[in-house]
Amino acid sequence: MTTTSPRVTAARAHPAPRLRPASRSTRNRNRAAYTLVLPFFVVFTAMLVVPLGYAAYLSLFKSQLIGGQVFAGLDNYVRALTDPAFLGGVGRMAVFLTVQVPVMLGLALFLALALDSGRARGAKALRLLYFMPYAVPGVVATLMWGYLYGPDFGPIAQAFGALDLTAPDLLSGRTILFSMMNIVTWEFVGYNMIIMYAALRSIPGELYEAAEIDGASQLRIAWSIKIPAIRPAILLTVIFSVIGTFQLFNEPSLLDSIAPNAISNGFTPNWYAYNIAFVNQDVNYAAAIAFLLGLVIAVVSYVVQLRGQSAQRKGS
Repeated sequence: MTTTSPRVTAARAHPAPRLRPASRSTRNRNRAAYTLVLPFFVVFTAMLVVPLGYAAYLSLFKSQLIGGQVFAGLDNYVRALTDPAFLGGVGRMAVFLTVQVPVMLGLALFLALALDSGRARGAKALRLLYFMPYAVPGVVATLMWGYLYGPDFGPIAQAFGALDLTAPDLLSGRTILFSMMNIVTWEFVGYNMIIMYAALRSIPGELYEAAEIDGASQLRIAWSIKIPAIRPAILLTVIFSVIGTFQLFNEPSLLDSIAPNAISNGFTPNWYAYNIAFVNQDVNYAAAIAFLLGLVIAVVSYVVQLRGQSAQRKGS
């Protein structure tokens, strides 16, 4: 004699409900959604995924006089990791990052706090004035500052000459990196200021009123309330600045014509990859450099993000 367990009996008595097929209107909505998203994926695949895949493929080969393109494996990557020009460019950008980025973001934060305090006259005009350099194309900005830096015809040199003083050579090998820092700072202070200012405007005004009732000064409010509240925005500007630093290209490529002795072919990693690909015609090695540069940017950005998140958790 066999016995049926209560669970089996209950399962037979109450079978699992069947899933209803999607209605025609739901299918039409899903089809319309996929149709609208499809062009983006097509462009994304054609303009980013396929070029990256092809570049990765090229980086695994090398060109020889006898035999043409031959498989090289990771030889191009090993060569880049021992290339003094590439490593020198990365080190130069590390100096650029540690010096220029804090100055630029500190100035942007100061301007954002000044505008948010409401004590600056003509705040709307000042906000537009600070942001205006970012609207100038990078090529135009570099050419303009290159003219200002000119040791023979530049206004800076002429002003020193009018005062019977020796003008500093702002395009020499010792100063060219700092001259580029000044150009990038002038270009992007307003951009970062707008990001921080927008974050400041989202803070509830009741917090300021409560702090003022407790007797907090504007400096104390800025340090204890405003800056901690906009840490995510500050972290975002730091990550953008890290990416922009290692991708520096316009400044060395345009200043090279007026300061050829100060700017080498490997002054920045991006400039070096360009010269390797289009001057030396070694696209395989250039592709490997580009991938290593992307890896450096990803690692540095990830470290910055982790440190920012840990600092935010400690602050909270």
